[in-house]
Amino acid sequence: MEFMHVTVLLREAVDGLNIRPDGVYVDGTAGGGGHSAEILSRLGNGSLYSIDQDPDAIAAVTERFRDDPRSHIVEGNFGDMKQLLNDRGVLHVNGVLLDIGVSSHQLDDGSRGFSYHEDAPLDMRMSQRGMSAADLVNTLEVGELSRIISLYGEEKYAYSIAKGIVRSRAEKPIKTTLELAEIVKENVPQKVRRDGHPARKTFQAIRIAVNRELDVLESGLQGAFELLDKGGRLSVITFHSLEDRIVKQFMRDKAQGCTCPKDFPVCVCGKKPQVKIITRKPILPSAEELESNPRARSAKLRICEKL
Repeated sequence: MEFMHVTVLLREAVDGLNIRPDGVYVDGTAGGGGHSAEILSRLGNGSLYSIDQDPDAIAAVTERFRDDPRSHIVEGNFGDMKQLLNDRGVLHVNGVLLDIGVSSHQLDDGSRGFSYHEDAPLDMRMSQRGMSAADLVNTLEVGELSRIISLYGEEKYAYSIAKGIVRSRAEKPIKTTLELAEIVKENVPQKVRRDGHPARKTFQAIRIAVNRELDVLESGLQGAFELLDKGGRLSVITFHSLEDRIVKQFMRDKAQGCTCPKDFPVCVCGKKPQVKIITRKPILPSAEELESNPRARSAKLRICEKL
């Protein structure tokens, strides 16, 4: 299947990088290369490093930018961004863009096991390596399953769903997406089934756990910050509240100056702001973008600049 991904907040995210034609930039979540292409269109003799852990994405962007010497394709996890670039002799960059979460291709390719709409092996691995969703749902104890579904899916009926999973796997292993979706449906109240697909939150939670998405986001943000040169920009798109909360808090913490009590006559902590927040409120998709791409409805863009 051809790697197709509808790029969200394309111009807004790239505008936020304030690109210099001779600068060095990182697209930490390359996907199909939409943001990378826009960055390259604004570069002169600069360089772009496009990172992705999905072999399908790597194949797509390698082909797409094969004739552009400014483009450097890196297979790996953006959480390891600093090491990946240092290994290639890149110690400082002028901007980093992160488009967090699952891609359109991963959702639309039923065989990848991300979707509760199509029957497929229960996979959900972005890297196509390591522990799968099937491994997770068939081995974790009920308490840990409930914790994951509650924390990462913000699912009110997490414990009931977890118990249903454990009961079902005692009879036979849970191997497919539709098997899991049906178990979720059977273990939530009837009223929940009328409010969107009842498996949406559980699938989100399991996907996040399988890919360690929140841990990766935290390490990726710190790696990006350490790579950024003075005046460099970090532009981050998130798609749900857990991600946005992490990004918002990260930028706030880096923007925090003196923490001494207000009655101290002089600062003794020595803490100075390390970034300037460019977006006091997140940038949201326009009505036009939402009309053409409903999946963008939960997207939020936050931008900061290193001081």
